[in-house]
Amino acid sequence: MCHSMKVFIDLMWYFKQEKWRYGGGIAILAIVSVLSLLPPYIVGVIVDHISMETLTEEILWQWMLILFGLAITVYVFRYIWRILIFGSAIRLARLLRNQLYGHFSKMTSSFFQKRRTGDLMAHATNDIRAVEQTAGAGVLTLVDSLTMGGFVILTMAVTISWELTLIALIPMPFMALATSKYGAMLHKRFSKAQAAFSSLNDKVQESMSGVKVIKTFGYEKEDADSFRKESDNVVNKNIEVAKVDALFDPTISLIVGFSFFLSIVFGSMFVVAGDITIGQLTSFTVYLGLLIWPMLAFGWLFNIVERGRASYDRISSLLAVKQEIVDEPDADQNPPEGEITFRIGRFSYEQEEAPALQNINLHISRGETLGIAGRTGSGKTTLVRSLMRDFDIDEGTILFKQKPIHRYTLDALRTTVGYVPQDHFLFSATIADNISFAKPDASYAEIMEAARLAAIHDDILQFDDGYETVVGERGVTLSGGQKQRISIARALLADPEVLVLDDSLSAVDAKTEEQILHHLRELRAGKTTFITAHRLSAIKHADQIAVMDNGTISEHGTHEELMANNRWYRKMYDHQQLESLVKKGGEPS
Repeated sequence: MCHSMKVFIDLMWYFKQEKWRYGGGIAILAIVSVLSLLPPYIVGVIVDHISMETLTEEILWQWMLILFGLAITVYVFRYIWRILIFGSAIRLARLLRNQLYGHFSKMTSSFFQKRRTGDLMAHATNDIRAVEQTAGAGVLTLVDSLTMGGFVILTMAVTISWELTLIALIPMPFMALATSKYGAMLHKRFSKAQAAFSSLNDKVQESMSGVKVIKTFGYEKEDADSFRKESDNVVNKNIEVAKVDALFDPTISLIVGFSFFLSIVFGSMFVVAGDITIGQLTSFTVYLGLLIWPMLAFGWLFNIVERGRASYDRISSLLAVKQEIVDEPDADQNPPEGEITFRIGRFSYEQEEAPALQNINLHISRGETLGIAGRTGSGKTTLVRSLMRDFDIDEGTILFKQKPIHRYTLDALRTTVGYVPQDHFLFSATIADNISFAKPDASYAEIMEAARLAAIHDDILQFDDGYETVVGERGVTLSGGQKQRISIARALLADPEVLVLDDSLSAVDAKTEEQILHHLRELRAGKTTFITAHRLSAIKHADQIAVMDNGTISEHGTHEELMANNRWYRKMYDHQQLESLVKKGGEPS
């Protein structure tokens, strides 16, 4: 019992925060419990008047008016406590949901790589709903079962017969043992049911995101079978929960029924002996009927708190995950600007021994463009992500104007750096809204200008609704090149001090690439730009080029210097030029 109620102790911080609402609701709930004791008393009085043949119309109407007044009062009070208690529970759900969302937004990419999206969504929906039940219906059943049950038993013992009351309560310890056992079983099974729901959630999210791949490979039947298995697993786990859930009411009804049996048998003997009147026995059985709800509520309470405890434990474990990258107490809140220096001795991703970066020494003056080339997996993306503190370097540092980047707040740093990633994400909104995401107050003229610079303006005008065209989730209504250019337009509109294009021109043709790069050179004079690319034509005009290989810089210089070196860069550039000529149908000289 105490272990089950631990969730109320865990939620005590919120109960204290909402003490006036919960206190008022509990007080009104107690008043309703007391008022509910009067009708059985009135029934007993009227039965005694009937048995003694002293009931008059005046007496009957008097008690009827009192009953009517009680009904109205209880109706109003029940409305008020529901608003106070259930309203507070809904606010708790909102608070936890906001806490989770805020926590998610502070986490680094490694957090999301370790956890499935569907599981995180389940925490923010099903688990929070179970905790809301605990803070609402759970508090109701706890208070109501204790107050109503306590007042009824006290009234039966004091006003009728304490001996008969003790006899009627003989079966109750068996109910406490049964519900405690059921509660332990329910906690274990409900945790498994919630985990199964998380898995199903993740399966649906994954299938919807990868629907194109599924259809391309004709995997629809296998995917549907996989979903059916996940769905069946959820059903089976919830049936296991329902089997335990279904034991509560019959067990309680059986025990309360046995209490009725004992009350009638021994109560009749008490009436014959003259210890109580027939009216008092009638009142006693009505009071015993009032005990049915507290007993059912007591069993229901175990059900609710076990679900709530399992869910709150899941939520708490998620909120307990520490933020890996945090601001230093006195970090500079002003966005950094100026020259950038990389001095990285070594960096390895978690649980990987091989270094992702090592022996990196670069100096980029303000206004320069740095091109970064290299094979897939050579460390290009890791290098540019380190500039935004997506992770902290193991050995070494990165400086903005001779000041380490960890001396700036994350907000300041990410205001300075505009990042266009390899995986272009577009929201389910209009094209205009997607472009203005980083600058919501941008005018239409500014949005269109950014689109022109990213060479996407003419494409947008081809759509029926132009800039008001709504793109699907992840931009599924657009081609890869169009998604890339809208992402570039979004970054250009923000006009950051440092722009990072992480292989962001791979899906556009050579002519469009040249057009975008020309606009970038004109627009970003005096501002720093990083461009990672597999296609070397995208970086040949850069002020300096770094070639990455196994996490370190194998070549460094201008395009002309690297071509003269006759190493990887020269060979790859010549190879790509030859490929380009062949595609155009030309002849290499």
